[in-house]
Amino acid sequence: MFPVIKGASYILVNTPDMVIHNGTTQTLERETNPDSEYLKKVSQHLRSFEDVVSYPVNQTYIGNFDPEELSKMQRPWYEKKIENASRYGKFGEIMPEDEFYGLMKISDVFDLVVLEKAFTEEVKEKFEHHKLLKVYASKLKDGSEIEEIEKLIENVGAEGLYINNKLVGCVKRAHEFDKNLTAHVITENLAVKASGVLAILNLIDKFGIDANEIDYIIECSEEACGDMNQRGGGNFAKAIGEIAGLKNATGCDVRGFCAGPTHALLNAAGLIQSGVFKNIIVVGGGATAKLGMNGRDHVKKGIPILEDVLGGFAVLVSENDGVSPVIRTDSVGKHSIGAGASPQAVIEAIVAAPLEKTGLSFTDIDLYAPEMQNPEITEPAGAGDVPIQNYKMIGALAVKKGQIERTHLPEFVKNHGFVGYAPTQGHVPSGVPIIGHGMEKIKEGKINRFMIVGKGSLFLARMTNLFDGISFIVEKNSGKEDEGTVSKEEVKSMVAEAMKEFASYLLSK
Repeated sequence: MFPVIKGASYILVNTPDMVIHNGTTQTLERETNPDSEYLKKVSQHLRSFEDVVSYPVNQTYIGNFDPEELSKMQRPWYEKKIENASRYGKFGEIMPEDEFYGLMKISDVFDLVVLEKAFTEEVKEKFEHHKLLKVYASKLKDGSEIEEIEKLIENVGAEGLYINNKLVGCVKRAHEFDKNLTAHVITENLAVKASGVLAILNLIDKFGIDANEIDYIIECSEEACGDMNQRGGGNFAKAIGEIAGLKNATGCDVRGFCAGPTHALLNAAGLIQSGVFKNIIVVGGGATAKLGMNGRDHVKKGIPILEDVLGGFAVLVSENDGVSPVIRTDSVGKHSIGAGASPQAVIEAIVAAPLEKTGLSFTDIDLYAPEMQNPEITEPAGAGDVPIQNYKMIGALAVKKGQIERTHLPEFVKNHGFVGYAPTQGHVPSGVPIIGHGMEKIKEGKINRFMIVGKGSLFLARMTNLFDGISFIVEKNSGKEDEGTVSKEEVKSMVAEAMKEFASYLLSK
């Protein structure tokens, strides 16, 4: 039987100070042009936590606002606010920076995160009032004096942690000479780990999951942890599972740039369908490197730096329960090595081919989920509205295949996709954001199926000029066993019947 998706969680972490001190655009600018006008203006374009929580796009991501309603809302969205917006959503939550530093400390098992005394007490008190974090409050031990933290930064290359540009802690390097264990890289990796932990804690809570029933974890962010002898050796998956309390699970990391989550979900689906495991969590933590990635353009256009959040998610893939939406493992589309890199070739391989294989038309897919970036982030940077561009390419191919009229292309684009509402965290926007809202719409009977389309820019690693793409369909559970499959009860009955026949044969001899 096809595996199912039982739940999906989505989290955001508002990290304005990490934009300045950890985002690649800003750190590179500081190294190459420390007196730049851009760096002087960055802090003036950072939003408050309240603004981040009330931002309609973020409320959509955590499940409190419907994507269809977002598409009807006049832009710019950053000038709008959801009244009485909550940091807690149907699918997850939005965490402030101070709590996140506390979660990084909890996630640190090598005593590399050092927090100031008074700050530690403040965070501990916040943890005690947080439904999911209160069990960790006692692990926030007494902090250190600020003078000690300053010495670690000045003398041994520690990375500072700031709140409102005030030093509140640091992350120490993990090795004196290993470039893969510098304080900057360790900070980056602990941010992935902590945000992944937060996503899993929300998944377990929102869907009433028994943590002990999770067999396997697949982590699919764009970072890679290791040391000088194995730079991407891993394992974020088990590291996250350890803190999240998944004691019966093992796991590994899967990487594929922005397409990584789709690859990971398919790996999970295959392991479930083959019977190797019963419950697998696919999780992706946030990328500090991409904070403020398009900041220059945002500042230049006089708008807030909207890349001020880390994004994360977790998805539970399980055995077919007869209720939850199924992953059609017979509908996989792949951009093969010889497929060609033109936009048409890519869409042909990862959208048209799987539809033809399963006998479905372009209009049989109610919603497509390609790269779901928030257009308010990408348009000022000159990249346009990425989801709309993808829907137009899919619709154009449907026209070419004779499945819709050219005059119906605008209608197709409008009806078969969600507006972009994901942070530009690389892997986070690529298909995965649709799962939460898509599952709800399937269960409510509003749609029958959606397609997750993962794309990846493999050329960024300078190992190949190839592009990547992979896709699959998620659809309503029929509540019946798949054609061509045999139930466990039928197998037992067949074995018993065969044994009887064999016994009769022996007795006749």
